[in-house]
Amino acid sequence: MVVYKAPLGYNTWNTFGDEINEQLIIEIADTLVSSGLRDVGYDYLVIDDCWSEKVRDENGCLVPDKEKFPHGMKYVADYVHAKGLKFGIYSCAGALTCAGYPGSFRHEYQDAKTFAEWGVDFLKYDYCYRSKSVTGPDLYRKMALALKNSGRDILFSACSWGHDETHKWIDTTGANMWRLTGDIKDSWNHIKSLAMQAIDVDAVNYINCFTDLDMLIVGMNGKGFCALDGCSFDEYVSHFSFWALMGSPLMIGCDIREMDENTMKILGNKDVLAINQDADLRRPFLLCGVDSQSLSAEKPIYAKVLENGDVALGFFNFSDKRSGHMFVTLDMIGLDADTRLDITVQDLWSGEEFKPDNDTILVKRLEPHCCKLFRVKVQ
Repeated sequence: MVVYKAPLGYNTWNTFGDEINEQLIIEIADTLVSSGLRDVGYDYLVIDDCWSEKVRDENGCLVPDKEKFPHGMKYVADYVHAKGLKFGIYSCAGALTCAGYPGSFRHEYQDAKTFAEWGVDFLKYDYCYRSKSVTGPDLYRKMALALKNSGRDILFSACSWGHDETHKWIDTTGANMWRLTGDIKDSWNHIKSLAMQAIDVDAVNYINCFTDLDMLIVGMNGKGFCALDGCSFDEYVSHFSFWALMGSPLMIGCDIREMDENTMKILGNKDVLAINQDADLRRPFLLCGVDSQSLSAEKPIYAKVLENGDVALGFFNFSDKRSGHMFVTLDMIGLDADTRLDITVQDLWSGEEFKPDNDTILVKRLEPHCCKLFRVKVQ
């Protein structure tokens, strides 16, 4: 299976944890459609851990929890598919999942066939309770091959949290996306921590093997399974903007049945989603923020070349202190007056457009935890 754009969708874990069931998945599927989220690209609905019985059946097959999913997983998958969505499920490279349910170790081909028979389109594959006698690359290669030989196209999401230097070998395994980080929590400090990890490895990304910074916490507002103190609107904007610019898969984690207007404003921003889904699949490049004497790693500036010749430009202030001015001169992104092109800058959150002043894009006083995300339009 070849994946040409970062996957977008929904995952149950951040809000619901083990409190999942058939009716919830039906309601989430309905809401993805009625809210318009499906129509802007969020088309995967993924059930995370805790969906199965605690033991396999007499044939060694995984069995959906009979109380949570009384009609079985194919019934749920069929409902999701009927809504124009794709269906995802969870397993683990170890003998147990992270929550203690049966993992897929030494059952890879059997489980892949089961998932295919149910109509699964996406597999999140965790890294808990793994055998120390087998390497991580071998575990992920085996499941990737099992999926490729299952008879169905199933997107393979490798969730090794960046352990064992995942970035050095993950593109050899057949994974379509891979987790760089540990689990996110609904707090600004967790957003910042995960962003710093992405900056540290320079946002490693491979075509058909997208770097996953973990699921979104936008709109959780301190409620749900992974909730801590919640975040402000500006902090959620920074979170979404950074994930989008880095090319990370965007998997919603809030209870979309109770979304407020601000949450939909962030998740449904088509201009920001267009940066994430740009067909050229370019990695962003760091302009300032790590080696610069004037800006710390907490104040990175990133740019990304887009398919049509435009450039995405993100200014981020992850610090807790007031920022000074931040700026980029057009020659830093390959554009200046010598190009004799008409250049306009669009703020992707306010919609405002302006011309660069003396070939310079200046951000004055970017407040702590805030960002500016621009599209530099070239005509």
